[in-house]
Amino acid sequence: MDGEEQQPPHEANVEPVVPSEASEPVPRVLSGDPQNLSDVDAFNLLLEMKLKRRRQRPNLPRTVTQLVAEDGSRVYVVGTAHFSDDSKRDVVKTIREVQPDVVVVELCQYRVSMLKMDESTLLREAQELSLEKLQQAVRQNGLMSGLMQMLLLKVSAHITEQLGMAPGGEFREAFKEPLLQASKVPFCKFHLGDRPIPVTFKRAIAALSFWQKVRLAWGLCFLSDPISKDDVERCKQKDLLEQMMAEMIGEFPDLHRTIVSERDVYLTYMLRQAARRLELPRASDAEPRKCVPSVVVGVVGMGHVPGIEKNWSTDLNIQEIMTVPPPSVSGRVSRLAVKAAFFGLLGYSLYWMGRRTASLVLSLPAAQYCLQRVTEARHKEKN
Repeated sequence: MDGEEQQPPHEANVEPVVPSEASEPVPRVLSGDPQNLSDVDAFNLLLEMKLKRRRQRPNLPRTVTQLVAEDGSRVYVVGTAHFSDDSKRDVVKTIREVQPDVVVVELCQYRVSMLKMDESTLLREAQELSLEKLQQAVRQNGLMSGLMQMLLLKVSAHITEQLGMAPGGEFREAFKEPLLQASKVPFCKFHLGDRPIPVTFKRAIAALSFWQKVRLAWGLCFLSDPISKDDVERCKQKDLLEQMMAEMIGEFPDLHRTIVSERDVYLTYMLRQAARRLELPRASDAEPRKCVPSVVVGVVGMGHVPGIEKNWSTDLNIQEIMTVPPPSVSGRVSRLAVKAAFFGLLGYSLYWMGRRTASLVLSLPAAQYCLQRVTEARHKEKN
């Protein structure tokens, strides 16, 4: 997942299998004792079962957008709300209906750990923001990007606390479904399709001016409005979502470009990379190579779906959005200011805690008794 464009497979001496309008091409039906099948025949048999399960007109949720690649491969993009039980069900239903060859999710290698945690662990992790997590974020992304990441985690924790639900449930369902239902969804691969989060945060911070950073941090720090499940479910409606995006564009257009628009391009690129024709196994090298169009399910936040549709048929260059610009003068000044403020607050806190601790100790009866004895001893010495 380094973002470098992969070269398409060599297509010399390839015999493409052209799908008919009635049905997808399937390997020929095998006969004989299943225990005596070769690996190629067993693969063909399972692939035949998979293709038969695919529906020409699958019954899909309303949150699914279908895209078609130039070679006939199909991509079903499931637009989700990250805090939604309905989105989990939409993902499971889509995977079972279309029998994908690849599932692509809006995650990168830095966030893949959420796939392996259960709901209760994630809920506890999201609600517990510690100094250790802050240090880890700063080491990984730098000071400003690390602080911004922690502020966004605070927003996520706020929503988690309000709803009692951990984020990313739809991604975990997309990861578990092909594994738990391997016999029903065979030969399904799992891809991470999002741009690495350190790149996103560093580009977002570099795009903002000093005062924009201050305003954004202030807004995130004091976010405390109550959120209901109805609010989250309404986010799956495109009209409300576009209104929310328009409000954010008006206030932080550069932030929208780096966090949303650029990731739209990256997600589109990764979906197109996944939508490659599937080569069927050959019994021998002399047999011509045959390919069938693949089926891909993409699981992304609803806010990325319009951008993916827009970019689907355009030429994409992700090298431009993978570079991190050098820090500006204002960025260096802001980092020094943040460091000075941090160490200043730390020094003052230690000073205040020291004075407070000393006052508490001196107010104890034992301490008062000791002080009184010392005073009396000194008075006797003087006399």
